[in-house]
Amino acid sequence: MANLKTEDKKTKAQSMGLHTETLTGKTQQKFFNPDEAENFFYWGTHDVDFNKRTELDVKEMDCITANKEIENLMSQGFGTIVIKNPQGKHSLGVGILNKLNLIFEGSLGYFGVGSIDGPVVRINGRVGWSCAENMMAGKVVIEKNAGSCFGAAIRGGDLICKGSVGARTGIDQKGGTIIIGGDAGAFTGFMMQRGRIIILGDVGINLGDSMYDGILYIGGKIGSFGSDAVESPMTKSDIDWIERKLKVAEIGQGFDISKMTKVVSGKKLWNYDALEPTEKKGAI
Repeated sequence: MANLKTEDKKTKAQSMGLHTETLTGKTQQKFFNPDEAENFFYWGTHDVDFNKRTELDVKEMDCITANKEIENLMSQGFGTIVIKNPQGKHSLGVGILNKLNLIFEGSLGYFGVGSIDGPVVRINGRVGWSCAENMMAGKVVIEKNAGSCFGAAIRGGDLICKGSVGARTGIDQKGGTIIIGGDAGAFTGFMMQRGRIIILGDVGINLGDSMYDGILYIGGKIGSFGSDAVESPMTKSDIDWIERKLKVAEIGQGFDISKMTKVVSGKKLWNYDALEPTEKKGAI
């Protein structure tokens, strides 16, 4: 590619002025050794055995004490932890950067299992606002319903609610997949940057408002499209991918995926260069 001379043979990136830097004479600096396995794990994580199972009753604990006890059990090698009597407490199971099977027998309050990277979580009840906020990796399954801001700013993993969710689901989403078995509220996918959202039911007004990138798939009625959100044709790749994801989510058996509505960014909000300097200053 570096040797192409004629304009018609240039790639789109090259025609935009990219990839023009001379590569000869450059050196590479090694920042880590791929043979050093410890570089691929968070500091302070634990080796756990998924077959080593225990229960933790948090009825008389506050969230700080409960989360410290979960950390303590992981340090003892427990790979499957069942939380009894969560009773809607807020901020349970947050900040877990470890492989773990975590089961909540009950419902969680606000900010449940936020900022996690790796665990597989099953919640046998419902959850409040901002469940799995800033999730990096892993899998979270909610058996019932979820509140607003479900999956806010997630970056990876599969976040699944078998019931319905509130407003602003996937707000500021940066990656990963959110799957909803029921309905979703207003401003779903608001300011979405990347990732995908699957909703089998209806969705409220202003769907995908100000989304930068990413894809939404809607199985039911759409209240209204948000700013710069547009419909796009479904492809066979879309259908095959959704089918695989619904199997992972254990929902949607027999659902007609081909009739879903695919929503993407119209990308009309991407161009800020047309603004005058004074307008840019005001926008900032």
